[in-house]
Amino acid sequence: MSRLLHAQTHAWLKVFAISARHLSFTRAAEELHVTTGAVSQQIKQLEARLGFKLFRRLPRRLELTEEGRRLADVVDEAYQAVGLEVKRLRSGVMSGIVRLRSVPAFLSKWLMPRLPRLQARFPDIELQLVAEDSSLSLREGDFDLAIDLNDGHYPGLATTPLMEEVIFPVCAPALLRRRPSLSSPAELAWYPLLHDITAWRGGHPYAEWEHYLRAVQAPPLNARRGYTFNRHRLALEAAVAGMGVAIARQALLTDELKTGALIAPFPTRIPTGKRYGIVHTSGALDDRRVAAVHDWIVEEAQR
Repeated sequence: MSRLLHAQTHAWLKVFAISARHLSFTRAAEELHVTTGAVSQQIKQLEARLGFKLFRRLPRRLELTEEGRRLADVVDEAYQAVGLEVKRLRSGVMSGIVRLRSVPAFLSKWLMPRLPRLQARFPDIELQLVAEDSSLSLREGDFDLAIDLNDGHYPGLATTPLMEEVIFPVCAPALLRRRPSLSSPAELAWYPLLHDITAWRGGHPYAEWEHYLRAVQAPPLNARRGYTFNRHRLALEAAVAGMGVAIARQALLTDELKTGALIAPFPTRIPTGKRYGIVHTSGALDDRRVAAVHDWIVEEAQR
């Protein structure tokens, strides 16, 4: 094969590809800035080299033979692939897989709506997304980047802070029509509470509600009651359904307040002391693909 496709053969194949595209030696000659006779002669030399005809020379037109059609398809694909790869190399396009883990609520409510912008900017980077609870270890080495909600302390790992988390109660408007007024946290005693039991790494199942009630100096009431869920999204969906009062996270609430599906009965919003951050090994950002995804997430968080 190497003796069949010597340097001159590659030059003839270029002439053949252009001639096959135009089905005209004259138009191929115009594109190549040579004479029609030169194009015709090179095609004859290529046919002699390959041992089969590429064109049927009909009055006033050309037709590809079956062999010519098959070769034209292959040569055209090859030139397109080379051109695309050169374009990528010249523009610094990156390609390959980046493994991203995230706490499920952040992935579904914050990251997913923004991913089309990442895909548009880096179309050749393929994200492998895994939603995992914050209670799972980040030391397993099965990720390039991980987004977690915690106090920012990850021994042996590097972190990039994204945003502080702020929480506040929410409920469906219909819930208030069936019960006593809800004008202060003390009146939560009359309402069922909804809990995300995996709110943040190391937190107990009722951590969000107890943190909020303690911060607003609510009178003593039993916060360890009501439905529990292992996903923040499920707790919010239960609130929308009118099942009780849930704790919303400011960073993750999208359209529920705007549409009126949920309301915030109290004005006070409480910092949790936790923040979302990107966790990675110390050398992870040496990979340009990983660094590109990391920097894009930081940019989106700062918008």
